[in-house]
Amino acid sequence: MRERVVVKWGGGLITEKAELKTANHSVIDRLAAELTEVVNNGIDVVLVHGAGSFGHLKAKQYRLAEGRTEEEIEGPMTQDEAVTAVRNDMIELNDHIMAALTAQEISAVRLPPHDWVHGTGLDFEAKFDLFNSAPSGIVMVTFGDVVSRDAPFDFGILSGDDLVARLVQELHDVKRLVFAMGGVDGVLRHAPKEGEAQELIERLNPDTNFTGEHATEMDVTGGIGLKVKRGFDAAKHECDVMLINGEVPGRFTSACLGHEVIGTRLTVP
Repeated sequence: MRERVVVKWGGGLITEKAELKTANHSVIDRLAAELTEVVNNGIDVVLVHGAGSFGHLKAKQYRLAEGRTEEEIEGPMTQDEAVTAVRNDMIELNDHIMAALTAQEISAVRLPPHDWVHGTGLDFEAKFDLFNSAPSGIVMVTFGDVVSRDAPFDFGILSGDDLVARLVQELHDVKRLVFAMGGVDGVLRHAPKEGEAQELIERLNPDTNFTGEHATEMDVTGGIGLKVKRGFDAAKHECDVMLINGEVPGRFTSACLGHEVIGTRLTVP
């Protein structure tokens, strides 16, 4: 059987978080080029990406992670209009990624979660047969999204980190999960501060202490803490899990191929 790798491109890596709806094309194009080498090595890839400046700000303003609320929300849109707007924004970001893959002659299929997922968190309901039945060599692409939920919530935010953990559990022959992040080499002992050296945790187990940074003014999906938690969920299924700096050329390819690379490897008893 062909190996399969699930990868997550973080929103802070592929977008300019400080600028609304601005893709980081140089990073996206390079990651797509690196993905070519992975595919050419006979590995099937499922690519999940985050939202960055394309989703989090509107989702935060209109409290979409909480579901439907009767409280008044300041802004020009209703919550239902914001749901549609965020979904459209995510498709717009995904268009940039699909274009970069096409430029590298990578065959890819987009699967927006609002079309095949119901519910949020790790226990969401989904049509995973869409992935298991995919032909070899086709990169399946999905992303964090606004999805339907049972009443009275009606909708909510499905994190890409929850997605990758379930994909590892539900898909056949997943050998590795790679989180490609921006700005850090992996999980740090303490949140990075300007002028201070970063202490990288090269091997992280559930008992390791670290202090993560969560951009609460923007991020609605849990930051580094959720990545680590869902990474451990994946590691329990005999899957190698790495968190690496996607801004450093070559590291993403090396991690996907299972080579030694600077980053954080998650280990479970």
